[in-house]
Amino acid sequence: MPTRILAPTPDALAEAARTLRGGGLVAFPTETVYGLGANALDARAVARIFDAKGRPASNPLIVHVADEAAARALARRWPEAASRLASAYWPGPLTLVVEKTDAIPDLVTAGGPTVALRVPAHPVALELLRLTGLPLAAPSANRSEEISPTTAQHVADSLGRYLDDLIVLDGGACAVGIERTVVDVSGGERVVLRPGMLGFDARERSESEGPARSPGQGLRHYAPRKPLVLVPADEPAPGSPSAMLRRSSERCAICRSGWDRGNPPARSRWRRSSRRSHGKRCVCRPAVREVGGSNGRRALHWRALGLEHRAVVA
Repeated sequence: MPTRILAPTPDALAEAARTLRGGGLVAFPTETVYGLGANALDARAVARIFDAKGRPASNPLIVHVADEAAARALARRWPEAASRLASAYWPGPLTLVVEKTDAIPDLVTAGGPTVALRVPAHPVALELLRLTGLPLAAPSANRSEEISPTTAQHVADSLGRYLDDLIVLDGGACAVGIERTVVDVSGGERVVLRPGMLGFDARERSESEGPARSPGQGLRHYAPRKPLVLVPADEPAPGSPSAMLRRSSERCAICRSGWDRGNPPARSRWRRSSRRSHGKRCVCRPAVREVGGSNGRRALHWRALGLEHRAVVA
C-alpha cells in the first residue's frame, strides 16, 4: 500500500497512535524536521527505523517524550543541569543526553549507557505522544545521510519506496528546518555535542570516546548532493558569483563568510542543513536560510558555529 499523507485529524491521530502501539512506524512533524517514529521501548519496532533509513546501528536515536516528567522516567539520574535546561528550552529544539534506565533498548542508544531525550514544540507531535502514552524514538524521516525533510511530501519522496503503508501526519512545513541542539548532561556539567538551532558556544563541544551519545557525530551527515564553494571573507572571490554559476555544469552554491552575526537579513527563513561535505570534515555546520533573489537564483544566509555566511545558489 502506498504512503498515506494524512491531515492530523482526530481519526488520523488515533490511527497513528494505534500503529505505533502495535509496533509500526509513523512519520510526524516537529518544529525542527519531520521524524520517523517508533515505540522507543520496543526493540523490534526500533529496528524497523534502522532498516527503513539504511541507518548504521552505531548511530543512536533521539527519544521524544511528552514532558519533563516522562523524560525523568527514562533517566537513571536527572542532574540539576538537565532541570535548568529543560525548564528553559522545553518544549523546543533541545535534546538532553542523560544516563538511561534499563527500559530503553540498547539499539536506541548504540549500546551506550546514555539516552538522548527531548520534548518537541509541535502540537501534532505532542498530541501523538499524549495519545500513544509512549516515548517515541524518532530520527529524521529520510534515508540516512540525506537532507532532512521539512514537509510531509519530502518524507514520502525519501521513504515511500522502503516502507509499506507508511502514515505521514501532515503538519505543514517545519518552522525551524534544521537539526536540534544536543547537550550531554550525563556527567553533571553541560557538554555540547551538536550546536544546532540554539547555537550554544562551540567551545563547549567535546569529542567523546566509546559509543556515540548523539546522532550526527559521523563524518557525513545531512549531506547535500550539490557542490558547495566556500569563499572566505578576507580573500578575493574567484570571479563574481553570477559568473561562477554560469560556468557551473550543475546547481551549486558560492559562499562568502563575514556577515554581521548580530544583524542577519530580515524576513529570512531556515531552509536546509548540511554538516559534512564529500566525506571530509568541514569547518562549518551550515544551516541555510533563504533571504530573497531574482532571475531564478536565490540569495542565501547561513549560520555555522557562530559565524555568519552568505551565498548565491542557482
